[in-house]
Amino acid sequence: MSVGVVGRLGVIGTVAVAAAALFASGAEAAVRQVRHYVALGDSFTSGPLIPLPRLNPLGCARSTENYPSLLNRRIRPGRFTDISCGAADSTHMTEPQSVPLGRNPAQFSALTKDTDLVTVSIGGNDFSVFGDTISTCARLRPSDPGGAPCAKHFGDELSKRIGQTEGRVLTVLRGIRERSPKARVLVVGYPRIAPASGTCPSVLPFATGDYPFLDSVEQQLNAALRRAAGANGDTFVDTYAPSLHHDACKPRGVAWVNGQHIDLLAAAPYHPFRTGMVGVADAVQRALTTAKARRG
Repeated sequence: MSVGVVGRLGVIGTVAVAAAALFASGAEAAVRQVRHYVALGDSFTSGPLIPLPRLNPLGCARSTENYPSLLNRRIRPGRFTDISCGAADSTHMTEPQSVPLGRNPAQFSALTKDTDLVTVSIGGNDFSVFGDTISTCARLRPSDPGGAPCAKHFGDELSKRIGQTEGRVLTVLRGIRERSPKARVLVVGYPRIAPASGTCPSVLPFATGDYPFLDSVEQQLNAALRRAAGANGDTFVDTYAPSLHHDACKPRGVAWVNGQHIDLLAAAPYHPFRTGMVGVADAVQRALTTAKARRG
């Protein structure tokens, strides 16, 4: 090899080393940037039955592979607190929650003045919007499988409940701001459950016309969360759009959310798979990156 080639390789090597050092310093800066990340939320955050569960308390069904845990491993904050809990609603931000085999503290207890990143996904359990929709639509299907008996049953009742939920979520966001005034707050929406078209009654046991109804309820809920986030100057993370073609009707490994059947080693009924948690973590990370770019 000629001296000229060696010299050129030496220059290239020097540049590569410098680039590596710059990347490392950037990574260290990113680590330092988030001092304390707190995850608040319900079961779409905690991830019931996604292996492996945390034990503090076991009844919250908080997975070590839920989206906050995945995000934590990506951004490496100085400190990470996941206090999400299955079946939580907005009231459990300020009140403790009794769960099987234990009790989860009020979720706001995890917030401090030094908390500088908060993700919160809440609202689906408020006024039983999610639970009533799923249980009632499944129960009414045999009465009119080709119609929309669930939509007829509820009328605009769920829309009214979602309106009340929006007010609760705004109160939650104001409460976060009071306790952690320096925090970036990301309000994480819910991924889609029903397909954009078609049905899969063995997975989602609803009447044909109630698939659009289920979807409309979820879109209304996400819109309420978006408005609450905007009213408080926080960031809304859309997971509904990215989950197109990842609805519960899709095959395992593609679907982000499980259907009616329990899977003891993957997901509770009507709850996210790990696949879905990865998709939500991706959406949250994109939102963080976009926010950083806007701040310059």
